[in-house]
Amino acid sequence: MSVIYLLISISILVAIVFFIAFIRAVKSGQYDDDYTPSVRILFDDELIKENPKSVQITKEKQI
Repeated sequence: MSVIYLLISISILVAIVFFIAFIRAVKSGQYDDDYTPSVRILFDDELIKENPKSVQITKEKQI
């Protein structure tokens, strides 16, 4: 039974160490993305599909 307490305490200690490492990485800017905003303009926007009936009605109104 004492082994379970030992394993739980070790796992909590390891989890705390990983959490501290994660917080430190976030604060130091490890996960900041500087590349994507500079190339975002190069990506094509998704085209909006129009309903053919609505296009035909708008063309008739213009004529």
